[in-house]
Amino acid sequence: MSNTDSTVLGVIFLIRHGDRQGFYQDPTNYNPANTVITPLGLREEFITGDYLRNIYLNESSPSFIKGINNTIADPNQITVVADAAGEGGVIMNSAEALLQGLFPPDSDYSTTLANGTTIEAPLGGYQYIEIESALAENDVSLEGWTSCAPFDTATAEFYQSAAFNQTAQENSDFFNNLPQYLDGRSDVNLENMWNIFDYMNVNYIHNATFQSKLPPTMLAQARTLAAFHEYGVFTSPQLDGIGNIGFRTMLPGIFEGLSSITNSSDPLKIYYNAIAYKSFFTLFRMTGAVDQSPQLTGLVNYAASVAIEVRQPSSGGEPVLRLQFKNGTQDDAQTTFNWFNTTGDIPVSAFTNFLAPVAINSTADWCKVCSNTEDRGCGAIAAAASQAAIADRVHQRISPVGAGFLGAGLTLFVALCILGALFSLRVLTAGKGKRQSRHSQTRSSRSSDSNSLEKVNA
Repeated sequence: MSNTDSTVLGVIFLIRHGDRQGFYQDPTNYNPANTVITPLGLREEFITGDYLRNIYLNESSPSFIKGINNTIADPNQITVVADAAGEGGVIMNSAEALLQGLFPPDSDYSTTLANGTTIEAPLGGYQYIEIESALAENDVSLEGWTSCAPFDTATAEFYQSAAFNQTAQENSDFFNNLPQYLDGRSDVNLENMWNIFDYMNVNYIHNATFQSKLPPTMLAQARTLAAFHEYGVFTSPQLDGIGNIGFRTMLPGIFEGLSSITNSSDPLKIYYNAIAYKSFFTLFRMTGAVDQSPQLTGLVNYAASVAIEVRQPSSGGEPVLRLQFKNGTQDDAQTTFNWFNTTGDIPVSAFTNFLAPVAINSTADWCKVCSNTEDRGCGAIAAAASQAAIADRVHQRISPVGAGFLGAGLTLFVALCILGALFSLRVLTAGKGKRQSRHSQTRSSRSSDSNSLEKVNA
């Protein structure tokens, strides 16, 4: 399907952060150290935002988003969620820079006061677009692997796999030759490959001495090995595998974004997740994109962007999805990729029906999948479940045997009441009014007792 035979209703953006300083991650559990973004990283994000603006917010573009306000950002039309966990403020800063390119300053971003004075926003009408931060302490959506014991176990098993050991052996000469370029570090092995590559890549970009000394093929080889390492950790062959948890926790938000975009009464046009590199591996594998385009198993560049376009075919019918990918500022333009073992666009329902069964829809679900009862909100959930269990034991339902005794007692009580009433009719000689009063009290008492018994049975 071409750009001219369908209309873009909205877009789901998944975008990696820009260039940053060095970033260490524990290879056993991916607990991170802090880092900071660089001016280069901010520039990369701004350029990416400006590119996406020309594609989706330019009225002359065939991919212009129908109905979007392309000058002053409408907060009802855009949702931005940024990972604020592993890499500190890097991803939040990246989102801010990208939004500067997507919605640049506009002098019309102003307000007129009661006294007639017009006030323009600072910096020539800079637009401060709201960004939701996904903190690791209480939000698992953008970093599902953190504090997840089964994920750590799967990582350890990957390090013991035949493929991993074979790759390590095949590259033993490379590892033996590396220490002289790594400032004397001793942990030079395939298990630590992400940190080795990150050290090399950061210094190659920012350290002229390092760049001049490093042989020309070594960084490329390190990148290939890092991609092998991270693809093995952050994917699983089974759709519901623990390696896929990074994208499985993102799915509920994406589904919600798709639902809003395809609903003509909902104003949402853009749903944007600002993330790290890890979930790109998972996305491409879970959707089958890597099966048709093996190059997608590689490590994505800084400011890489996925755009899942929501399109309405000119012929009508259900909206469809198109996968677009641009591998950072190095790529001149987006490339359309096939996915889900088919060619071209897929119906929205095909996407959701295939992936919904493996989505992790809540923190409680994540706690169960990750066998966690303490961290990331799981402690509160476990405490609430414990209190509920105690309450259930205190207010447990009446057993079948107890219910039988209760029923027999109720029958006997009713029979005695009837006999008492008959006896009263025969024996008592009090006046009519007095009898009616007593009968009223009896009915009231009987009704009250019956209601009480019904509450016990409830």
